[in-house]
Amino acid sequence: MMKVDKVLDAKGLACPMPIVKTKKAINELESGQVLEIHATDKGAKNDLTAWAKSGGHEFLEYMEDGDVLKFRIKKG
Repeated sequence: MMKVDKVLDAKGLACPMPIVKTKKAINELESGQVLEIHATDKGAKNDLTAWAKSGGHEFLEYMEDGDVLKFRIKKG
């Protein structure tokens, strides 16, 4: 089981808020730590994937749990 260092609840937020909150949350982590983001905005998948790549972070995992999209990003 992957260790998650921080969980960000971005449910109910429209773009770009999930990204804005993800940036803030990942800044609070150390390199190599894992952030799990919970969102409901369907656009978040493309946004977070692209953002992680451009920011030098590692996009680890994407899951759907009912209406909730769950992402795991490892800080670069």
